[in-house]
Amino acid sequence: MFTGIVTDIGQITQIEQRGDLRARIACSYDTKGIDLGASIACNGCCLTVVTLGDTWFEVDVSAESVSKTNLGDWAEGTRVNLERALKVGDELGGHIVSGHVDGVATITAMTDDGDSTRVTLQAPDTLAKFIASKGSVALNGTSLTVNEVEGASFGINFIPHTKSVTNWGDASVGDRVNLEIDTLARYVARLQDWA
Repeated sequence: MFTGIVTDIGQITQIEQRGDLRARIACSYDTKGIDLGASIACNGCCLTVVTLGDTWFEVDVSAESVSKTNLGDWAEGTRVNLERALKVGDELGGHIVSGHVDGVATITAMTDDGDSTRVTLQAPDTLAKFIASKGSVALNGTSLTVNEVEGASFGINFIPHTKSVTNWGDASVGDRVNLEIDTLARYVARLQDWA
């Protein structure tokens, strides 16, 4: 489990297609405190650490994950939002995030709004019903509040702090973004299907 509060910006330093996609991610984490097999959310996708170095870790990305996320777009130099798994007693500053990406949204507009940036995204039609005004979404692993929803289009805001401590300062129109819908919305919809 994660909170959607990004704690580091990593950088892809090596990427290789093996049986799965293998990525080496440079980070500022103390890797001596990371166990092999640990879960780290990478752009919102929960991935397992398979190799460690002094300033980097490696993950394998399955074909299923590549098909459901933007991780197949990674290249050397790509900056990646990182979050270590939640520990009992940690502050829950964002919302409950599983790291199980539901699909990919696309940025359709970006405009300055004071010091903030208003961003409009287009969600896949199958996920649009789970996105509610003033509800939560995780985008590239970042917990965000939805401003408004119109069909499959929805808007969010980035404050300057968010742009400086995540890779959202690099965002542009046309970018594909990992989308995880709110866990509560997922279960409410499932219960309605059974009713």
